[in-house]
Amino acid sequence: MDKEKVKDFADRVYRDMAGAMAIGMGYLGQKTGLFRALADGRPTTARALAERTGLAPRYVEEWCAGMAAAGWLAHDAEAGTFRLPEEHAFLLASEGTDHFMGGLFLAGPSLLALAPRLARAFREGGGVPPEAFDADWLEAVDLMNGGAYRERLASYWLGQLPEAKARLEAGGRALDLGCGVGEAAIALARAFPASRVLGIDPDGRAIERARRAGEAAGLANLSFLEGTVEALPAEARFDLVLLLDCLHDLAAPEETLAAIRRHLAPGGTLFVMEPRSGDRIADNANPLGVTYYGFSLFHCTTQSLARGGPGLGTCAGPRRITELLTGAGFTGVRPLPIKSFTNMFFAASA
Repeated sequence: MDKEKVKDFADRVYRDMAGAMAIGMGYLGQKTGLFRALADGRPTTARALAERTGLAPRYVEEWCAGMAAAGWLAHDAEAGTFRLPEEHAFLLASEGTDHFMGGLFLAGPSLLALAPRLARAFREGGGVPPEAFDADWLEAVDLMNGGAYRERLASYWLGQLPEAKARLEAGGRALDLGCGVGEAAIALARAFPASRVLGIDPDGRAIERARRAGEAAGLANLSFLEGTVEALPAEARFDLVLLLDCLHDLAAPEETLAAIRRHLAPGGTLFVMEPRSGDRIADNANPLGVTYYGFSLFHCTTQSLARGGPGLGTCAGPRRITELLTGAGFTGVRPLPIKSFTNMFFAASA
C-alpha cells in the first residue's frame, strides 16, 4: 500500500467534508440574511454584524470564523473584521439574478436530510417520493433557475428559435410542462402578452406558489394546472412546449414525450433544457459533475424510481436525451448553441 496515496486521499475526503460544511454555513448565511447584510463589502466585526442583523452574537462570531476559514469571507486578523469581497457578493448576495448561487446552499441540506430514506431504498428498492422533499427544496430550485428564466428565456434562449418566438408574439399558445413554481411560465407570459401560457406540474405545493406569483404579476394570459400531460384536453395544441430541467425526472419519459408530440401544433417546437453533462463518467469527473450525480441520487433518480420510472438521472447526457426525443417521433432534433456552464439545450419538432 502506498502511504502517500492514503494521505492524499484522506486529504481529499477532508476537503470534501469541508465543502459540505461550507455549504451548510452558506445555508445559514442565506436563511438569516447574513450575506445580504455583508453585500456592501465594508469590513465589520462579528459583534457589529450581529447587532445589525439582530442575530445571536455567538452564532454570528462562529459563522464568520468558519466562512473566513473556508475562504468565503475576507478576514483582517489585526482589526478583527470580516468582509464579503465584491466578487463573492456577486454570487452570494445577488438573489433574483441569473448568477446567484444561493440556491445550492438550500439544496444541499434539504437533500442530505433524506439520506436515511435513500439508504433504505438502496436496500429495499423503490425510492423517495416527490412529496417527501421539503419546502427548502422548492425554494432551492427556484433560486437556482428562476433568475435565468427571468433574464434569458424570452430573449436569449428563444432568440435561437425565431419561428417559435414569432408565433408567441402573434398570439400563439405555450405550455410549460413541469413548471415548478412558475418562473418560466411567468417570464413567457410577461414577454409575450398576446400569447396564452399554461404551466402544469404534479406538485400541488409548487402550483400553489406559481398561482400566487402569477396573480401578483397580474398576467391575464397565464394559468396553472396541477397534474401531468394527461390532464390536458385531447384537442389542446401548443406552438411551444417547454421541458425545463425535468425530462430526466419523469416517471414515464417515452410516454410523456409521445403525448407532447400529439399536443404540438403543426410546425410547433419542443424546447428542452437539461443539466449539462457528458455521456461518459470521465466527462463528468469535475465539480459540476459530482454535484449533479449527488442531485441525481438524492432527488432526480430516486423520485423517478419511487413512481416506477426508469430513473434516468441528472447526468443522462446528450446522447440519451437525443435518443429519447427521436424515439418519440420528433424530427429536427438538434442541440442549440446556447452558452451555459450548467445547462444544455435542445429543440425538436413534431
